[in-house]
Amino acid sequence: MKMHVDTAYRSLNKYGEELCGDKVIVSRTKDATIAVLADGLGSGVKANILSTLTSSIISTMLEEGATLVEAVETIAKTLPVCNIRKLAYSTFSVIRVSDDGDVSLVEFDNPPCIFVRNGRTIDLENCSEIKECAGKTVTESHFTVCPGDVIALVSDGIVYAGVGQALNFGWNWENVSAWLAKTTLKETSAPRLAVSLSQAVNELYLGKPGDDSTNLILKVTPRCMVSLLSGPPVRKEDDARIVHDFMTSPGKRVVCGGTSANIVSRVLNRKIETTIHYTDPDIPPTGKIEGIDLVTEGVLTLSRTVEILKDYLSHQTDSYYFHVLDQPNGAAMLARLLLEDCTDLKVYIGRAINPAHQNPGLPADLSIKIKLIEELCTLVQQLGKKVEKYYY
Repeated sequence: MKMHVDTAYRSLNKYGEELCGDKVIVSRTKDATIAVLADGLGSGVKANILSTLTSSIISTMLEEGATLVEAVETIAKTLPVCNIRKLAYSTFSVIRVSDDGDVSLVEFDNPPCIFVRNGRTIDLENCSEIKECAGKTVTESHFTVCPGDVIALVSDGIVYAGVGQALNFGWNWENVSAWLAKTTLKETSAPRLAVSLSQAVNELYLGKPGDDSTNLILKVTPRCMVSLLSGPPVRKEDDARIVHDFMTSPGKRVVCGGTSANIVSRVLNRKIETTIHYTDPDIPPTGKIEGIDLVTEGVLTLSRTVEILKDYLSHQTDSYYFHVLDQPNGAAMLARLLLEDCTDLKVYIGRAINPAHQNPGLPADLSIKIKLIEELCTLVQQLGKKVEKYYY
C-alpha cells in the first residue's frame, strides 16, 4: 500500500537572535520523502549559514539520486571542525521514507530520532549501527513504518529546554519521548504535534529560549483525497460533466461558491440547506448538500482560507493555531481539511466569470475567484501535498 508522509516543523530562535541556527528542508521525489534537520554550531547568522549549507547540500544530493552515505561523506569532507571547541560546525539528521514504508536514517551528533507507534516509543537500537564516515562517527538506522506512525527529529535545544530555568537539567530525551508518545494519542496531525511540542518547549524556557529549538514531525498516513469544485463552467452544457467528474472522484468533497452549489444541487437533484448559525460575521455561513462533506460561500471564504494557510506556513499563527483552526466557520473548516486531512487535492475549476467578483480594470482571465483558487493550490503544494487541476 502506498503511504503519504505528512511533515510539519517548528523552530524557536534563541532569545535575542533574529535568525535561527537550525534549518529544515523537506523534499519529495517520485517515490519517497526526504527530510534534513541541521543544527549549526552556536547561534545567529553564522549558525544559520552553516545549517543552511549542510541541509541544502544533503537535500540536493539525495534528490539527484546520491546515497545517504555519499551525501554524509560529502558533508563530512566539506564542513570543517571548530579548532577551539573541537566540534563539527554543523550536526544533522537526515531521513528518507519511501512510499512503501522503508526508512533510512543517518544521524550525526543530533539527539536520537523519536519513533512512536500506537502511543508508545519504539526502541531503534536493534535497527541501528554506528559507522565511520569520512572520519565522522554517524548512526545509521533502517526500519519500516506503517500508517499512524510518528517520527520526530529534534535539535538539542528541545532536549535541553528549561535548563537552569524551569528545570535544573533540561527536559532530556526520555521526557520529550514520553511527552510525544502521550500527545500522539490526542493530537493526530503533524501540524498539531509540531505546534504543540514547540509551545511546550517555549513554556519550559519561560518564553526566552536558551538555544535554537527545532522539531520536525513526520506522520505516516494512508493517502487521503480531497476534491474541490468551484465556479461554473464557461459553457452551461458542461454543468453535468463537471459535477459527474467531481462526484466520481474518491475521498472527501468540497463545493465553494453559491453558484457552484446551485449547479451541484440541480444536477444531482438534491436540496441545499443553509446553516443559520455562524460565529464570524466576516465569513458567510456554510451549507449542506447530501453527499458533499463541506459547502461554503466562494470568494470571502476562499480568501480567508488562503490567509490561514499563509499564516501557518510563515509561522504567524503558532500562538493561536488551535483557536484559528477549530473555529466553526467555512474557512477554518476548509483550511483544517487541507492542512490535516488531505494528502492529494483535485480541484475542478469552472472558468465562467461572475461579474460580482470582477474588477472592471482587469482582463477577463484574471477573475478574483480563479486567482484565489490558483493561490490556494500553490499553498497546498507548499504543504507537501499533490495537487491536480481540471478546468471547464
